[in-house]
Amino acid sequence: MQDGKSRLQQTQEEVEQVKDIMLVNMKKADERSGKLNDLEQQAEDLLEKGKVFEKKAGKVKQQKKWSNKKMKIIFISVGVVAGLVILGLIIFAIAG
Repeated sequence: MQDGKSRLQQTQEEVEQVKDIMLVNMKKADERSGKLNDLEQQAEDLLEKGKVFEKKAGKVKQQKKWSNKKMKIIFISVGVVAGLVILGLIIFAIAG
């Protein structure tokens, strides 16, 4: 009978150890699940920020294009005016 009790006690101890290991594993799994949820939230936040950045970058690019066009128009206008002044001076010099 003593041998049966010691086997039963040993089995109970082993079951207790397995239970403890399982509880530790469940706790770790819960922690990982929480971390995964945090990462998913961060990914969603980054995606949203990326969309906002993309829109702002598009606006800046459009503004830059318009600014470049205005500068080209200004340079061409200055060139035309300078050309007309030079042409006027040449005509004035020839006529005078």
